[in-house]
Amino acid sequence: MTTPTRICFQLQVAPELLDEYIARHTPVWPEMLAEIAASGRRNYSLYLAAGGRLIGYYETDDDAAAQAYLAGSAVAARWEAEMGRFFVGLDGRPDQAATPLTEIFHLEDQLAASINDESDAS
Repeated sequence: MTTPTRICFQLQVAPELLDEYIARHTPVWPEMLAEIAASGRRNYSLYLAAGGRLIGYYETDDDAAAQAYLAGSAVAARWEAEMGRFFVGLDGRPDQAATPLTEIFHLEDQLAASINDESDAS
């Protein structure tokens, strides 16, 4: 079984556009949802903090392939062209130019490692 890659990213939504940004995601276009799923991204969530800080998270088996799929998608290009105006300090499409965050802790990985360490010590 392939362990999925966990991707977390950050963007900054212009504070004056927060209400509209939220409305545009309630709901997202059905054809865009289908493209995200077809790209191989799953367990995808967006979280909005005070001041417009947006944190996104998804899992995929091949992030480069998911990125390439969405980069070539006409539906994703239309969606991202409409979404680009919501973000502060962003060059390029939001789905391609978001700032990735570095994972420093994952419970399941550390639990599995500690179980393996205990069994190796026996």
